[in-house]
Amino acid sequence: MAKKLDKKHILVVDDDQKIKELISQYLIEQDFIVTTAESSAEAKDRMELFSFDLIVLDIMMPGQDGLDLTREIRLKSDQPIILLTAKGDPSDRIKGLEFGADDYVPKPFEPKELLLRIKNILNKIKKTQRS
Repeated sequence: MAKKLDKKHILVVDDDQKIKELISQYLIEQDFIVTTAESSAEAKDRMELFSFDLIVLDIMMPGQDGLDLTREIRLKSDQPIILLTAKGDPSDRIKGLEFGADDYVPKPFEPKELLLRIKNILNKIKKTQRS
């Protein structure tokens, strides 16, 4: 009997190679498909090629930052976005949510917490699609 292919595809965008690898490896172990990018430009290239179920996006990156990319994505789609950043100030979190992010995880973070936030968003989407 063939296994049903319903793995969720996550785009992880971060210019910090170690964090990107940590998130990718953890999500792959949790049965997700993961594609990575290290800049907003690279992320946009990946979004042209693939359809993602959710984006984990760092705010502070060289070139276009994650907030601007979030705003740009929101002009075209309801793509779920979790912002991941070292900026822990409440005003930064508020700005990220105002720009359209679905959630906000400050660094340092526990990978399991990020996983649970991803699953919560994906479950909410699945429930709204059924109703």
